[in-house]
Amino acid sequence: MSDVAISSAKQAVTKGNLTEDWLALVIGVLVFALSLFSLGGIDLLGWAVTTSVYTDLGKALAPVAKGYAALGGLGSLAATYVSLLVVLTAGVAALGGDIKRFILAFTIVFAIAYASWIVGSYAYIAVVTPADQQKFGISWSLKLTNEGGFIVALVAGLVIANIFPRFAEWLKEAIRPELYIKIAIVILGATIAVTAAGRLNLASSILLRGVAAIIEAYLIYWSVVYFVARKWFGFSREWSVPLASGISICGVAAAIATGGAIRARPAGPVLVSSLVVVFAVVEILILPF
Repeated sequence: MSDVAISSAKQAVTKGNLTEDWLALVIGVLVFALSLFSLGGIDLLGWAVTTSVYTDLGKALAPVAKGYAALGGLGSLAATYVSLLVVLTAGVAALGGDIKRFILAFTIVFAIAYASWIVGSYAYIAVVTPADQQKFGISWSLKLTNEGGFIVALVAGLVIANIFPRFAEWLKEAIRPELYIKIAIVILGATIAVTAAGRLNLASSILLRGVAAIIEAYLIYWSVVYFVARKWFGFSREWSVPLASGISICGVAAAIATGGAIRARPAGPVLVSSLVVVFAVVEILILPF
């Protein structure tokens, strides 16, 4: 990668007082720290919204913890939106972003994203087993699980991007896939660590499988994909590295994390992530058969 590319990448990521990587770490650790209060019987995050498979829309949403049942589904959804908006707006301010535009754009993106997830959780789309079909009183289902919401979101994104390009451009201030995925990686890593620490058998299994996965993914698949991308397709290192990570390790998360580590311009990891999502959607539709 040329010095100019490296410089532009750094400027794209670092616009304020924090880098995107450090911001993701701070937010992820903050969420993890708040979750630790539950060890003392104080649930500070139980108000977050969760979505269940449903036929009655009024029963689709609920707080994660029963102790916050008084909030109701819409109340927990509102609390989730407000908390995300406050934390992420502070982060965008630290990165030097346009706060007013982010607030407006994030509100719209959040509404579209969660509406897609709710649609994907509809029983006729999500239910998988015959027992669950009987439970909900339905005779058929697409059997996509509630992850069918990803397909709905993908379709919504394609419609907006291709039919309303100016609107899509305006929304870009709130569409920060690298930041969101990095935050998720930090939280997921902390969750796995705590779970493994509490279960010795699980911890040993994770360590054993982790070593095997490292040897397989890093030493075999990664190097093969990188070689093919460079030798046969003529991709630059900036594109080949996230591509190799995305294919060999862990899809979107690996591509985004690797792109940030090598200071790649955002376009590369984002396009690799889009490629992964497209193939995942195709697999979701085809593999059940």
